[in-house]
Amino acid sequence: MNCSPLSQIQKRLFAWGMSKANEADDRTLQSIGHPHFLNLAQLKQSLLGKLRGRVLEIGPGAGANFKYYHPEIEWVGIEPNPFMYPHLEAEAQRYGLTQVRIETGTAEHLQVEENSIDAVVSTHVLCSVRDLDRALDEIERVLKPNGRFVFLEHVAACSGTWTRHVQNGVAPLWTNLFDRCHPNRETAAAIDRSRFTEIQYHDFQLSFPIVSPHIAGFAVKGGG
Repeated sequence: MNCSPLSQIQKRLFAWGMSKANEADDRTLQSIGHPHFLNLAQLKQSLLGKLRGRVLEIGPGAGANFKYYHPEIEWVGIEPNPFMYPHLEAEAQRYGLTQVRIETGTAEHLQVEENSIDAVVSTHVLCSVRDLDRALDEIERVLKPNGRFVFLEHVAACSGTWTRHVQNGVAPLWTNLFDRCHPNRETAAAIDRSRFTEIQYHDFQLSFPIVSPHIAGFAVKGGG
C-alpha cells in the first residue's frame, strides 16, 4: 500500500466511520416522491434482495448492504480502501454470506473477466469515481449478457434550483471532506447515455441535506 501517513490516517478514520454507519436504521431515512417505497430500507431490499448468482459490488465500504443480500450469492467486492476489509469480513459473517471475495481496485479498472458477473451493485459510489463514463463502460464489460446493473445514487439537483446552487457552492469542500464525493454530479445523464440497452429508474429524494436528490433503479446489458 503506497500511502502517506496522513492519507492512511484518513482512510482508517473513514473506514471506522463507515463501520459505525452500519448501525444506522435505514428505515429512518424517508424517501420523498418515490412511487413505491417509503424509506431507504424498503428500497434497498427491493433492489438487492432478489439478486442471485455472482454479484459484484463496487465500493462496498464497510458492508452496509450485506443485510439485504440473499446469503447464497457469490459476492465480489471491489474496495480501494484496505482498512474496510476487516469490517467487510465481519459483516459478511454476521449476515451469513459465505462466498465472499474482496479485491483492491477501482470502478474504472475492474480486475474481473468480461461477461462473468450476473449483477453489479453501486450504492452511493458513482459520486466519487474519477471517470464516471469509464466506470460505466467497465460495469457493462464485466456483466454477462442480460446482466443487471443495480444502482442507488445521489445526483445533482435540477439546474437553477436552490439545492443545485448550494451543491455547486459546497462542492470543493465537500469533495475533500467526503473521499472525493461530488454532490453535484450528473450521474443520471451519464447512465442515460451509457451502452446499456434497457434503463429504468425513479427520481426521488431522501431526507438528507445537500445530497437529497436521488435516483434508484437498474440497467440491463444487451444480449450476446
